[in-house]
Amino acid sequence: MRVGVVVLGDVGRSPRMCYHALSLAENGYQVDLIGYAGSDLPEQVTNNSNISVRYVAKVENLPNLPKVVRYFLKAFLQSLYLLVALPLFSYLDCILVQTPPGVPTLPVLYFYSFFKGTRLLVDFHNYSHTILSMSCGPTHPLVKLTKMLERLFGQQAVASFCVTQAMKEDLLENWEIESTVLHDRPASKFRPITVSEKHELYLRLSKEYPELAGQEPGSTIFTCTQNGDIKLQNQRPGLIVSSTSWTEDEDFSILLSALHNYEMKAKERPLPDLICIITGKGEQKQFYLNKIHDMDFQHVKFITPWLTAEDYPLVLASADLGVSLHTSSSGLDLPMKVVDMFGCGLPVAAISFPAIGELVKDGENGEIFSNSDELSEIIQDWFHNFPSDTNPKHQRYRSELESFRNSDWTQNWNAKALPVFKKLKGIPSGGEFPVFLFFLALLCVFAAYLPTCA
Repeated sequence: MRVGVVVLGDVGRSPRMCYHALSLAENGYQVDLIGYAGSDLPEQVTNNSNISVRYVAKVENLPNLPKVVRYFLKAFLQSLYLLVALPLFSYLDCILVQTPPGVPTLPVLYFYSFFKGTRLLVDFHNYSHTILSMSCGPTHPLVKLTKMLERLFGQQAVASFCVTQAMKEDLLENWEIESTVLHDRPASKFRPITVSEKHELYLRLSKEYPELAGQEPGSTIFTCTQNGDIKLQNQRPGLIVSSTSWTEDEDFSILLSALHNYEMKAKERPLPDLICIITGKGEQKQFYLNKIHDMDFQHVKFITPWLTAEDYPLVLASADLGVSLHTSSSGLDLPMKVVDMFGCGLPVAAISFPAIGELVKDGENGEIFSNSDELSEIIQDWFHNFPSDTNPKHQRYRSELESFRNSDWTQNWNAKALPVFKKLKGIPSGGEFPVFLFFLALLCVFAAYLPTCA
């Protein structure tokens, strides 16, 4: 069976869809992984003979036209480029598509599936309209139309996945869509590491980021060599790591305010200096880097690298505490970054939102906070007298994470998703939705781009 795995986004920054592709390939399926080029793909994907990567052209360098015309043109080109990237003269047995973005992705793929006899599956990570409402407001016509289209075409799928039990219940109650809960689980590369691995990692990274270098040759700020053995430095700083998209649904100012409060308390209490590694790319990154520079921290150093797919899990596994600022526009999805941190055995402080309790158990495997003051208290408590007298919670939380790690992505996927794909042979392709209504809806997609967001 040949499966198309589609995301209208940077494939290298879509780990769940890459994991889908790998799991399908490992079970003997031929996979076309389709999306935008950008970040490097994991070597497991590029080296897998069962996976072919097809890149969708990006809509760039539009002419200087009126904004209304540009919206229309962009929607049309996105739809066209996606169709061109799909196999036109060969056959896909089924397509698994990520939403968001649901528009124009779902209408276009329904059109393709209807005429090619391909079965369409949807993996709901969140809702497109809730993300759009963050910039346009919930009552904007574009938001309402996006919601209608995502629901309408989502209902045409032969099967659906979602990321939480809360989303499964919401899909069924409000959209009448049956779905299979496929909780995110870490890939095998997300694992605890040894002190030697940590030493090798920061020796390498210190060449580009001198803040990580130690005072002695061959040492790092965290590790050193004593009598031929690699050991942790007795007076090392604490290491916090956070991965952010630097967008509106992750308010980085909360972490910044919490660390500013920590900076003030470090002058009064026995608190260590901190290294805060923030990974990711996004439109607000430079804005916050400027704020960090203006705040002139003395006890906290910030490093904002873009890590390779191989180094990212090593950095997570080497940290003392992870921080998640993901709030979810719908309140129904979960942050993949926390899953990755848990896979590395790293306890996490996560901001509160409705579904987070499905992953972070407050006081058991991590801590939940609602504002910067609460996060600052968590960080101060976590690093009190560090590293000479570590908080007993450190080991207790890490022990709890062992049970989470025992169910990895492969086991979870084989138990939940593989049976869905095996059943597809007995499910007819296409849907009951009349084709002429598709064209009507497609016109609505284009029209949805006409209003501007105030």
